[in-house]
Amino acid sequence: MPDGIVPTLAELIALRSGARPAAPARRGRRGISGQAPSPQRGRGMEYAESRPYAHGDDARHIDWRLTARSGTPHTKVFQAERERLTLIVADTDPALYFGTRVRFKSVQAARIAAVAAWAAVRDGDRVAALRASRREAPVPPAGGPRGALRVIDALVRWYARQPPDDGGLPMALDHARRLLRPGSRVVVVGDALALAAIPPARWAAMALHNDVVALLVVDALEQAPPAAQLPFATDRTGAAARLQLDLGSAVQRGRWHAVFMAPAEATVERLRALGVVAAIVRADAAADAWLPRGRAGAAT
Repeated sequence: MPDGIVPTLAELIALRSGARPAAPARRGRRGISGQAPSPQRGRGMEYAESRPYAHGDDARHIDWRLTARSGTPHTKVFQAERERLTLIVADTDPALYFGTRVRFKSVQAARIAAVAAWAAVRDGDRVAALRASRREAPVPPAGGPRGALRVIDALVRWYARQPPDDGGLPMALDHARRLLRPGSRVVVVGDALALAAIPPARWAAMALHNDVVALLVVDALEQAPPAAQLPFATDRTGAAARLQLDLGSAVQRGRWHAVFMAPAEATVERLRALGVVAAIVRADAAADAWLPRGRAGAAT
């Protein structure tokens, strides 16, 4: 299948480089200044990863299988129970499975969510994911690369084609509300108009006790259509038809903007006023374009 139509496991794994570590804290004459990442790892129940054994490590945590394979002692690292949860809410609205430049919006949604998963691992969070489904359980929280890979595996499935049981973004947010605990981070990725349709009160309720990120995916055609006459196929009341839109007309372009971009732009403004990190991301942009300045890597 042509690139850009469905996400692939390889490309989502490769996006790990886009979630680069935060800059280290600066050390001045009076000590350390600025914020430094502090992933809290201890003897919690959640296995994170294995690393080479260091003097002083608890011998009870030696990873015997990896030690035998590599010939070098390795120890298991466990996630502390107090680690933050990053929950990725994946919108699977039908409007996402479409694109005119580089890739489908659905592929970009998967890529953005993958960067969010890798960023959670970078920050020492446990990561989970869900979509609007009454049949499929959420991807359970897990730390380290294993947690990110679980999420990525689900993203590849969800965005290869629209799931037949998609219940809509409001249902996904209902699922999220039941999983979130105060202090969690929730990243909502989806079609711009689907996110715009969520009432501000729901965003405000989520942001009251959690860090919320809302990423609205748009296609290049939706944001900036060519100034020309374009043919479109319609399917109104079950009868297929074709129509021509003169997008060279200022009036038609204004109507186009009012339908596709004005709601998204207004939503971003409202969400930012509520303390939500919000951004519009084009399908042909870098997958990490939404990360705060200084955090974005070179993912494309």
